[in-house]
Parts: sequence; structure tokens; C-alpha cells
Amino acid sequence: MNQRQKELLRLLLIHKEGPQQIKTLSKQLECAEKTVRNDLDRLEELLHHYADVSIIRKPGLGVWLEMNEETRTDILSRLFSNEPKTNEERLFEITYELLTSKQSVTLQYLAEHYYASKSVVKKDLDTISEWIKVFDLELTSKPRIGHTIKGTERNKRNALAHLSELIPTKKDEKNYVLDLFQPYEISIVKKLLKDLVDQFSLSYTDRALESLKVHTLIMIKRTRQQSQVFVQESEKEETKKQPEYYYANWLFDQLESTFGLTFPDTERVYFTWHLMSGKRMEEAAETFLTYDKDLSTVLRICIEKMERLTLFDFTKDPILEKGLAVHLHSVLNRLKFGFPIKNPLLSDIKKMYPYTFSTIILTIEEIKNRCQITIPEDEAAYLVLHFQASIERMENNKLKKKKVVIVCHLGVGMSHLLEAKIEQQYHDINIIGCLGKSELMDFVKRQPVDFIISTLPLESVEIEHVVLSPLFDQNDKKKLSQFIETFEKNKTEQNSQKVPACFLHAHLVHFQLDKVHRYEVVEFLAKDLYEKGFVTKEYIHSALNRERASATAIGGGIAIPHGDSAFVKKSAIAIATMKEPLDWATEKISLVFMLAITKENQKDFKSVIAKIAEIRDQPLVVHALSGEKNYDSFIKVFLQESK
Repeated sequence: MNQRQKELLRLLLIHKEGPQQIKTLSKQLECAEKTVRNDLDRLEELLHHYADVSIIRKPGLGVWLEMNEETRTDILSRLFSNEPKTNEERLFEITYELLTSKQSVTLQYLAEHYYASKSVVKKDLDTISEWIKVFDLELTSKPRIGHTIKGTERNKRNALAHLSELIPTKKDEKNYVLDLFQPYEISIVKKLLKDLVDQFSLSYTDRALESLKVHTLIMIKRTRQQSQVFVQESEKEETKKQPEYYYANWLFDQLESTFGLTFPDTERVYFTWHLMSGKRMEEAAETFLTYDKDLSTVLRICIEKMERLTLFDFTKDPILEKGLAVHLHSVLNRLKFGFPIKNPLLSDIKKMYPYTFSTIILTIEEIKNRCQITIPEDEAAYLVLHFQASIERMENNKLKKKKVVIVCHLGVGMSHLLEAKIEQQYHDINIIGCLGKSELMDFVKRQPVDFIISTLPLESVEIEHVVLSPLFDQNDKKKLSQFIETFEKNKTEQNSQKVPACFLHAHLVHFQLDKVHRYEVVEFLAKDLYEKGFVTKEYIHSALNRERASATAIGGGIAIPHGDSAFVKKSAIAIATMKEPLDWATEKISLVFMLAITKENQKDFKSVIAKIAEIRDQPLVVHALSGEKNYDSFIKVFLQESK
């Protein structure tokens, strides 16, 4: 569209008092009447994708535009903005236009509309075509007709709601979808949703309310365009029994009154699904949460399977069960109604908590097998946070004061004075007894202690101890502090399990492996473990399924594929260095550890992953291991870093 055509369109848009004569327009534009008629033909081509826009030409009367006011405002703001569009803004708007247009959009129109070359727009279309595949949509192109997105209305709306994810490099919290709607619409919808929450004392999270706002705006837009979602009659009847349907009806009454629209019943049902799928606050769980069969079963499988895999007794953490139930309630509804989510923390969670993430993936595999419910890895990553928080709560609860006994040769009075001084200055010490040297051995047999504080040397006593003056002066305080520091360090080193030597075998390490896909690597290492007697044949299929469910890269050029421990006969680690860094989903991998750990060695499984994670954070070590071609040298570096 050239500058003259743009000005002609502006004159038609701002003139609402009736037809305009071609003669009048030609004078305003300082061109021939024939040129105006040709320009009107061109404008018809450019505006054809707006379903409610028509250029009316009546001989003797003149020419005018017919459209609703929302479209008029939209065209004015988008076509005549003084600020040029950024590449990202152009990509968002083209995607939005394709998803909401009932007619094909030509490459020529997009190039002229956004003042961009056809090659640039073509790249945008390629990006859009790839991105919409996630939502089961397809971008079709026909010569001389244009581009159209094919798919169900429900899938188009899901894509519209996730437009902010089109640019993965954007890390801020802004929802860019909202930029595509009028400010007055956003304000009205935001207020009505707040009124809904207040009216029925609902308790959605901020993110859930933001999602409801976006879906409401999309619903209004699509209703105006007469593009309805399809809902089965059986789904309608089931949904109308839910309390959320009553809430939705209240909101729709307000929307219809405010926007002058009539929403079909399918939209009320569809929005009810969004209310049911929105994340609620845990504090109000008792007011909305019902433990139906699916929720109860999935919750039980999650807790029981994670207990078996991690050896933590999650039944002792009531906070976990409540929070997990609330979260799974939303997850199961999202899966049921087809509302996919994208977890922006997925990559970080996989890297920060590789052990917990791996056990969650095995857990959701069992849920799939027993309940025929497939939980995607984006949802699984949120489950990791629930269980990781529980693990840390329980580990913190285990942090008890150090049990200490005082051995004093100067009597009870001096013993208790020393006890008072120590407990006053060292709050992590619990003095459980004050006694004489002769009583010590019988006492520790009945009641184990962490260490002993004595006022005299103790020969032939294996328990760690420190000798202090009964007066406990500044030198004694310094001595005790140093002793405790050394004690803690030794305890940490003792508790920090090394990679068991029996897991490592020269014939399970493969140098400079040349494969083109990560599945080939997983299958190769799993078969190697099977052929050498460490796992059953089922392990191969299990490891491949695990990898398909979620890529096992943990960052730093390392991947840790593994299968179900039920198919492991003897614990072992198969290792491969890659000839060339290999694409492993979203990362490049040069070092692969396939973990085959038995149920009996689950504690070792956790420590092995922890130690590999330590290596991951040392790029020079990863580089050294990846370049090794000798087993002894490789294991020497590996074990040195795994102390």
C-alpha cells in the first residue's frame, strides 16, 4: 500500500457521515478519479481478510466503508501508528492475524502492511509454521490465494493464549498477548474477573487469573467473528453439574450486558473448563477440592512411587499431600480439557534437581501405565518442586542438636557449671549427661552420643572427644570451636557417598562414540548393559521410553539416561564420550552416563547423580573427560572429581 492509498483509507475510516463522492476524494488526494477507483480496488484486496469490512460503491451516491467500530479502531491504530513495528511485534501480529482471520492472507499484503520485504515475512511464516505444530495446527499456503492456519477452534485459541511463548528468548513476566487487544477491553475484563472472584469467594493464583483474562478476551474476539468452539452434548451435560458452571453464567451475564454480545452455550461450557483448570490457592482447598477417583489414584501413585524411588517417607509430610492434591486437581483438568501449559522453569528445574526430576519422570510413566493419563514434562517439572520442597522440609527436620556427654573428674557441681557455659554459647549442642570417667562406657552403650567433652584425657575411647579445662576459658572456647568445625567436616565427608567402584567397568566405557541421534546413544548403551548381563532386555525399552518422555540432559554437556530399576539385575554405569557434541533436545552433549541402579542401591543412585552434577559445573573437567581415550585416565579424572 503506497502513501496515497494509505491516505485514501484514512479518509474513508474517519468519515462516518455517509457516502463520499469519487470526485471529492480525487480532489483531496490530488489525483484522477480513475486513480481513486483503482486504489479502491487495491484496498478491497488488502482488507478482504477482515470478515466484517466492506467497501460499498453506489453510482450516484458515492463510496463508504461498512464495519463495526472495534475493527475501525483496530485498523486505524495498527495501520497508522507512527512507531515502526519491531521484528517481534511483527511476528506476534502476523501470528495473531493468521489465527483469527477466516480468509487467507497473502504474502504481498503482509509485506506491504508491515513495510517489510517478502523474504523477511517468509522467514516469519516459517517460524510461525513450526511453532503452531505444538498446538496441532498447520499453516497452509496456496499460490495466488494466500496463507491459512488449519485446525480446530479449540487449538487455535490455545495457540492464541500462548502467543507470548512464540519468542523463547523473552524472559520477563509481561504477557505480550494483551498488547493485541484494546485497553478498554482489558480493563473491563480484569474488573469483571475481580468481581467474579469477590462474588463467590474464589481463590485463584495471580497467574491463573492472568490466564483467565487472556482466554476471556480471546473468547470475546472469536464470538464477534462467529467462530465457536465445538463441545459434545455429553460434555455439556457433565459440565453443567459443576459449581464452576454457575460462576461462569454469572460472568457471562455481565459480559453480555457490557459488550452487547450474545454468547452461545458452548462458550459458557468452554469457559467453565478454564475455571475448573485454573490453579487455586492451597489455603482454600477445603472449599473446592473433591477427591474423585482419578485424583485420588494419581495422588496415591505419586506419593507411593516417589517413596520407593527416593526412600523418603512422604506420608509424614501433610504439607506435601495437600499442596500436591491442589496442583494435581488443576493438572488433571487441564489434561482432560486440552489446555496445555508451557513451564518456563523446565530447563532450570532439570538442571537444579536432576535426581528428583528423574524419579518424577519414572513416576508419571507408572501413572500412564496404570491410569492411561499422560502427564507432559512441563507439568512434571512443577511436581518436582512439590517433592523437592518436601524433601528439604524433612531433611531440615532431621537436623538435630549434637548429642554430647561431659566427663568431669571434679564432681557434679563443676560438671553442671561447664554444661551451662557450653549450652549458653553453643545452641546446637545438647548435653545429655554429666558423669565420671568410670561411668562413660556403660552410658554410651545405652545412649549413643556424637562426641565427648572431657576435663581429662580419655585413653582407649574410640568415640571422638575433646579435652577442655573445667573453667572453660577463651582458649577452651577456641579449641571447642575448632573441634566442632573439624567434626562437621569429617561427618560431611563420611556422609558424602562416592561413586561405588563396583559400578564402574572398563568394558562399559565407550570413547568417541559416533551417533547422529540421542535415541541411538541410549539404545546402544542399554543394549551394552543387557548383553553384558547387568539388565534385562526390558530395560532397553524402558530407557528409550524414559528418554522420549523427557530429554535427560542436565547441562554442562552431560546427559544421564536411565531405565526402570525393576529391570536392573546388577548396578552399573555405562559411559560414552561423543566424537562430536550431539544434539540432545535443546542442548549439546559430549558426555553420557547411563545409570542402571537396582532398587537396593537407590541411595547410591541419588549420590551418583549428585556427583555427576558436581562435574557438570566444572567445564574444564567435562572437557578433559570428553577428550579421554584411555579408561584408566578417564576413571582417574572421574573419581578424583567424585570424592
